[in-house]
Amino acid sequence: MKRFRVLLSFIKPYKWFAGQNILFNILAAIFSLFTFSLISPFLKILFGVVPETTHPGVFQFSREWFTDMLNYVISHYIDKIGPGAALIGVCVLVITASLFRNLFVFAANNALAYLRSGTVRDMRKKLYDKVLRLPISYFTESRKGDVMTRISNDVEEIQVSVMGSLLMLLRDPVTIIIFLVFLFIISYKLTLFSLLFMPLSGWIIGKIGRNLRAKSFKGQQQLGKLLSVVEETLGGLRIIKAFNAEKNMEKSFAGINNIFTRIYRRVLRKRYLASPVSEFLSTISLMMVMYFGSVIVLNGSSEMTPDQLIVFLVVFSQLIPPAKNITTSYFNVQKGMASLERIEHILDAEEVITERENAVAFKSFNKTIRYENVSFAYSKDLVVKDVSFTVHKGETLAIVGKSGAGKSTLVDLLPRFMDVDRGSISIDGVDIRDIKLKDLRDLMGIVSQNAILFNDSFSNNIAFGSDVNSHEDIKKAARVANAHEFIIESAGGYDYSVGEGGNKLSGGQRQRISIARAVHANPPILILDEATSALDTESERLVQDAIEKLMKNRTSIVIAHRLSTVRRADKIIVMDEGRIVEQGSHDELLKNKNGLYTKLYNMQMMD
Repeated sequence: MKRFRVLLSFIKPYKWFAGQNILFNILAAIFSLFTFSLISPFLKILFGVVPETTHPGVFQFSREWFTDMLNYVISHYIDKIGPGAALIGVCVLVITASLFRNLFVFAANNALAYLRSGTVRDMRKKLYDKVLRLPISYFTESRKGDVMTRISNDVEEIQVSVMGSLLMLLRDPVTIIIFLVFLFIISYKLTLFSLLFMPLSGWIIGKIGRNLRAKSFKGQQQLGKLLSVVEETLGGLRIIKAFNAEKNMEKSFAGINNIFTRIYRRVLRKRYLASPVSEFLSTISLMMVMYFGSVIVLNGSSEMTPDQLIVFLVVFSQLIPPAKNITTSYFNVQKGMASLERIEHILDAEEVITERENAVAFKSFNKTIRYENVSFAYSKDLVVKDVSFTVHKGETLAIVGKSGAGKSTLVDLLPRFMDVDRGSISIDGVDIRDIKLKDLRDLMGIVSQNAILFNDSFSNNIAFGSDVNSHEDIKKAARVANAHEFIIESAGGYDYSVGEGGNKLSGGQRQRISIARAVHANPPILILDEATSALDTESERLVQDAIEKLMKNRTSIVIAHRLSTVRRADKIIVMDEGRIVEQGSHDELLKNKNGLYTKLYNMQMMD
């Protein structure tokens, strides 16, 4: 029941379209009632089951008077043009009424298209916004592909399966069984004859289906773009959070999502058109069956009575819709409910990185960064254990150690990508959990080992997350990062797209754009996470030069794999299995011949 309440919360904003759907369905039902209520009295009079009415009598607001009036009109019509022509005329009238009925069916389903597509859009957006708010530690335990599937396929499954099939699942199975048994009891020959028209209807619906597939293909292409943005978001979540670019990414995603919604609405419209056309063709089939059955009854060549023919036609007309729906309803609902459960896992995930109500504004860094007895664990595995150190303004702190020692996790705690489990981190004596999240991250610029770029221009990547994007400031940042030369040599200059993840650039070029982004943000605190470890010698020289320019007059925390790059650091801390085992300057650490730093340094010098 809880999951249905979740679904209803997404449907509620579109209750106006739900009202339209109800209204048009009522009108469709009225025309359907008119269609089949006209046939029975006409055939009864035509076959002499009831006597002709010569005059309806004085008007009375009663069922009997309206019945007599209808019989009078039909009798007069038959006497005027003859039984055969009257039969053809009534067939045309019924087909016309069926046309209007199915137009209202289409209008009702078109209103439903707005409800369904809007619900899907809102559900996707809520999931995407939730992903932006979740801590990075959440994605160490969840596969990104699985998250993307929940945002795309599972949402789609819900709207197709649960919203489309639940009513049919409760209504149709018993109806089909009873109708078929009843029709064969009345006349198995006429039942078999009526089924001969199915291939023609199938061919016409197939033509519509091919057009629908073409529209669906365009929708899938747009969905691919949508998933590309989601993939970039998941891959670049650290940068998005560090540069406070959540709003930028929300806007970009919302734009593509709206385009996909418009295409998807057209797909639904085509899909809904197939059902009215199918029913309209079924009505034509019904008229053919009625004519054939009437000829049989009039010729007296069958034991079927006129009343039985009327009942047969009415029941046959009601058989087709449930027959189309029953085949997939049950399994679709089951699949849809499973998808809703998977989506709930994300929506209900705890947002552990929250901003306190009384968080303080913090616009500058003036004195120290202090880690005090800090511990952190992924699940139950401690990766940082009781770590304490202090970094003064203007200093460069280097963190070294073996892979898996907890270096990156230790640094990720500073911009609150995750929160400490024990201990505290403070800036200028203020616990970072008491600082407004945006202000905290505005103090920091991050350059990671794997340069994270987005499928956009050089300019937009450099100015990522910034509210002020003057072209001169972007160029200045590129020059500091040794990136200006290769940017202007590209085909479009600063407007050239770097490709998905920056795949049009070399590793060194990607890293220099990443550095230019940090330069443009102009943060007082700089975090460098093994920024040169994956580069060749020439690229490393250019990137290292750019890093040295970037570090001037800034407080820097550097995670280093190559110890030769941290010789000039004011302080070096050496980590092993989540703990600080040594700390000091480069020269001080080398004095300990048996220390871990000396062993790591000697191994690299030998290499």
